[in-house]
Amino acid sequence: MIEVAKLKSRTVKDLATMAKRKGVPGWHAMRKEELIRALAKYAKLEARRTNLREPKNGKTNGASRPGDSHPPAVNSPEARKKARTLQRLHQIQDRLAQSRDLSHQGKEGNGRVKDRLVVMVRDPYWLHAYWELSRSSVERVRVALGQRWHESRAVLRLSEVTQDGTTSTVRKIVRDIEVHGGVNNWYIDVSDPPRTFQVDIGYLALDGRFLSLARSNVVTTPRCVVGPPVDGNWAEVAHDFDRVFALSGGYSDRGDNTDLKDLFEERLRRPMGSPVVARFGLGASGMGCNHSDFSLEVDAELIVYGVTEPDAHVTLRGEPVKVHPDGTFTMRLNLLDRRQVLPVVASSGDGVEQRTIVLAVETNTKVMEPVTREPGA
Repeated sequence: MIEVAKLKSRTVKDLATMAKRKGVPGWHAMRKEELIRALAKYAKLEARRTNLREPKNGKTNGASRPGDSHPPAVNSPEARKKARTLQRLHQIQDRLAQSRDLSHQGKEGNGRVKDRLVVMVRDPYWLHAYWELSRSSVERVRVALGQRWHESRAVLRLSEVTQDGTTSTVRKIVRDIEVHGGVNNWYIDVSDPPRTFQVDIGYLALDGRFLSLARSNVVTTPRCVVGPPVDGNWAEVAHDFDRVFALSGGYSDRGDNTDLKDLFEERLRRPMGSPVVARFGLGASGMGCNHSDFSLEVDAELIVYGVTEPDAHVTLRGEPVKVHPDGTFTMRLNLLDRRQVLPVVASSGDGVEQRTIVLAVETNTKVMEPVTREPGA
């Protein structure tokens, strides 16, 4: 009899060989999870046939037959083995169901969960996705997929958003990223900044059908390193919330950023308005002034450039920097209102030598009080 407890540790090739030997129909088109279920089901049926088979002495083995005066022994070795097999099978089925369940596991104060997917820009090469999904939404997808639900995968679908002309946008699927239940956030690696992305979360069936549960805000990765990486810890985000909010499309006019704004306000417990309001308060936005259409915005960038050997490996604050064939390299960085320490490290192609140069830059931006003059003054 097949030992179900060891099936999960077997390779797909071994499982396929066992299925072929046992005569499991359709084994060549099954994935690993399907092979495990099929072999476990075959083991259950084989055990049942063994218990119903009558030996030469005329006594039944394990299962009672019509007309028997004595029922089978409940604590017999065969009965205990069968019970253990069924228990392990149920455990495997429960784990598979949990790995597919993306619904919110926490407790909400009002008992309701809003379906939402929010994407934040970590740096030019990483996005951070955060989601909350209600159990009823996951159940609707399960019903819609029917029998295909057991073969479906929970995925994050990454799409690149491009402008087609001046009014319409085009979404091109980049790839599907398989996720699992029990988590509510995921890091997504991207390349070739700057690019604009949007993410969907849902279930992908084997036939290619994709059912989306939520769609994220539109984000654009910066051209180069714009600050220290930000992880999923909201205490870290709070130190530089306006930059992360801006990089994640919070101040953009493209798309609906309501979920992003709501998430930041819930976690940081502060209003998220325009960049001036977020940083300096409502008084700096000129609210109540008769000249509200008059505005002034100033920003600055820092250009770091240098030259080394063409085969050298260069990093800026640990982030890789592209070295051109002539050995030159250039980086553009935003100037943040604080002191920044920028270590530039170059390692030789063979890794034997290493040189380090540290740049220290401090920026202090002040917004002066507006001056309003009377007409003719």
